[in-house]
Amino acid sequence: MKWTSITFDWNLARAFLVTAQEGSFSAASRALGLTQPTLGRQVAALEQHFDVALFERTGRRLTLTASGRELLDHVQAMGEAATQISLTASGHAQSVEGHVCITATDGLAANLLPPALKKLRQTAPGITVEIIASTDVQDLKHREADIAIRHIRPTQGDLIAKFIRNVSMRLYATTAYLDQIGRPGPQDDLTQMSFIGYERSNTLIDRLVDMGLNMPSLADQGALRITCQTEAVAWAMVQNGLGLGVMPEEVADRVQGIERAFPRLAPMAVPIWLVAHRELRTNRRIRIVFDVLSQTLA
Repeated sequence: MKWTSITFDWNLARAFLVTAQEGSFSAASRALGLTQPTLGRQVAALEQHFDVALFERTGRRLTLTASGRELLDHVQAMGEAATQISLTASGHAQSVEGHVCITATDGLAANLLPPALKKLRQTAPGITVEIIASTDVQDLKHREADIAIRHIRPTQGDLIAKFIRNVSMRLYATTAYLDQIGRPGPQDDLTQMSFIGYERSNTLIDRLVDMGLNMPSLADQGALRITCQTEAVAWAMVQNGLGLGVMPEEVADRVQGIERAFPRLAPMAVPIWLVAHRELRTNRRIRIVFDVLSQTLA
């Protein structure tokens, strides 16, 4: 690491982070216990240091610039790391106890959560975790779950949502199945191919068309030969040679006997959002789990 390249003051970065999260200097100053002019000077000093504008100011409203949005991802990671350092150094993370409920699709729960929960057990062994693995959207507002991992950003104003990253999704099938159907190209006649999906609507078909597959004529011909409610069941059907299904590259590329169908096509980018109720700001137990998930899933 080139230590001499780190020249800015963390307090300035913290002022920017809290302002971006709270949406105004007044709210950020209250959150940090600073006066509004002091906070404004800290943000201005960070802008001057990097020679960029981080916010566009329209009256009392603050909007992140493109440079501000780019910087925010890195500063958020710094803030989460600083929180973990403080908790670990003081021993508070080890002493935090209680129950946290996480909801995610069964695919995310099975493939992405285990490393995060292993890290959580090391950080805060007193926290117990309940996992609701379901495609149904659990209601965080009514506390059906504390934290949700979703593919769509929620619109409710009282929820806190953090974009984690995009997952690259591709079509996969067994080598035997692809050998059987002759490995057609994306613009060939695909009417004899069996596609496995998670729903009965044409959402998946539309996404496959967007990828570049010659599928418009299949929408009304039952292109989804098998549909089910869970990713785990759909993936089991693929692994048993019943057709083509969509899975993340990081999962499917490790499975023997499975290969990419139409490998030259660009993958679908599916976002991962980490969502919690605003209680996240005051509940240390939920905050610890949220931060560990954020770091590990990224």
